[in-house]
Amino acid sequence: MSQNDLVIVNQSFPSFRTDLNSALQAIFTTHSGTSLPSGASAGTIWLDTTSATTPTLKYYDGTDNISLATIDHVGNTVNWLDSTVSITGLSTTATGTVLTLTDSASTSTVNLIIDNQKEIRFRETTANGTNYVALKAPASVSADLTFTLPTADGTNGQALITNGSGVLSFTTISAGTSWQSVKTSGFTAVSGEGYPCNTTSSAFTVTLPATPSVGSYVEIVDYAGTFATNNITLGANSNKINGVVANKVLTTNREAVTLVYVDSTQGWVSTSGANEGTQSLDPAPYSVDFLVIAGGGAGGRADIAQTQGGGGAGAGGYRNSYSTETSGGGGSSEASLTFTPSTVYTITVGAGATANNSAGSRNGTSGSDSSISGTGITTITSAGGGGGGALDSAGVAGGSGGGAGTGGTGGSGGSGTANQGFAGGTNSGSSPHHAGGGGGAGAVGAAGAGGTGDGGAGLASSITGSSVTRAGGGGGGPHSLANTRGAGGSGGGGQSGLSGGSGDNGTANTGSGGGSNSCVSGTTGNAGNGGSGVVILRIPTANYSGTTTGSPTVTTDGSDKVIVFNSSGSITG
Repeated sequence: MSQNDLVIVNQSFPSFRTDLNSALQAIFTTHSGTSLPSGASAGTIWLDTTSATTPTLKYYDGTDNISLATIDHVGNTVNWLDSTVSITGLSTTATGTVLTLTDSASTSTVNLIIDNQKEIRFRETTANGTNYVALKAPASVSADLTFTLPTADGTNGQALITNGSGVLSFTTISAGTSWQSVKTSGFTAVSGEGYPCNTTSSAFTVTLPATPSVGSYVEIVDYAGTFATNNITLGANSNKINGVVANKVLTTNREAVTLVYVDSTQGWVSTSGANEGTQSLDPAPYSVDFLVIAGGGAGGRADIAQTQGGGGAGAGGYRNSYSTETSGGGGSSEASLTFTPSTVYTITVGAGATANNSAGSRNGTSGSDSSISGTGITTITSAGGGGGGALDSAGVAGGSGGGAGTGGTGGSGGSGTANQGFAGGTNSGSSPHHAGGGGGAGAVGAAGAGGTGDGGAGLASSITGSSVTRAGGGGGGPHSLANTRGAGGSGGGGQSGLSGGSGDNGTANTGSGGGSNSCVSGTTGNAGNGGSGVVILRIPTANYSGTTTGSPTVTTDGSDKVIVFNSSGSITG
């Protein structure tokens, strides 16, 4: 290694040869030395051998020596220095043996692109040869595809899988189903396991894994052939089953099913089964609360030749399952209904009775029944309200009974239906002959003794989300001009007539009874009609199908849908 000023002066041949050889030696050794060669000019490249094992290649710009790279004689590598190169939004920096690509502008669209199916190669240790492992794109790709790596390493033996959208994760690949001991009560399943389930003693729930990944699976088999009697419920655990976040049931004896989690859109699906009938996963039934009120009765009509009044009409029968609210007639809250998805349930809303206002003294007609019916449930029927009694006539029995008409005989009120409504009120039994009020869902109609018979009170329910009183009895008519009108019961009962006036109708869609008429000699009013009934259902929003007829009103209260039928129709579970 040597340096030379590369200047050949005039001299003898032997000296010339020596000087020339020295210059060539300097060129051959890249002007190796510990300092800048004498005679160097701008553009000279020389090797600084201050460090014998890692000399530095330098460039002289006429003023300064710029270090280009260090040469490692031991590792046989070249480390380029100060090699930052700016590329639109991207910079590359080589320091030591690391090449760093930096998105200095934080521009998300800047990528490292290798075109034309070229490879990224990872070569083996030089001492072992020149083989490599490479990654490259296929020759044709129909759409861009990005693989996102997991945030952490998996456990020993796990495999890297995709969720179908390019997101990679580690999962355990099972060699086969791990069958567990027989289960006789509810439990939470684990992916990759199979469970013989014995429901001989009782039905129970198998809760599916809470955080499944694509490919997770669970197998279930009917151990004792009792699924038809005691079902297995598959708990969704906040994930979808067949595309819906809802529980399913296994209902066929000797049924077996394999459930596989496919993605967040469909969730768990059945990929195979045995003895499953038309479908391996039946929709799970669910509870539905109800309020069923029948049509109210019509008020009784007194004859025009008398200073009398008819009996108030009874309210329609009142049946309620919501919360701990009572049913009519002092009955307790009823059990909720159990609806099955895809089953059609018929809703009948009873009409209020139309008063018989033809000449003469007439008993009021009774309201029509309201009901809920359908396959798999016990029909819920509320009886129509009883009509008010005519002159000297007892009230008519019904959901709530009608009040007795004025007069000295036939003074009893009509009876109510157990757990639906109260009886109507009696008449005074002696002069002055005041009529009894119609029975309400919440109270007996008032007796006519000592004054007019007010209608019995209705009942309040919050099944719609706010408290509403319905099913009041109709007011009974007074005997003479001196007495006041019989008041309708709270919740929509019709008031009686006064001084030959007409009774009021019961309020529509409350099932309240109509008020009776009043008459004085030569003048008579009409008895009031009964109010139509109503059927109200309260269904978990997750189970509401949205399929109805009859144009019910649908609202949301908390986690439930409230469906109010003011006229007959249907609803699909």
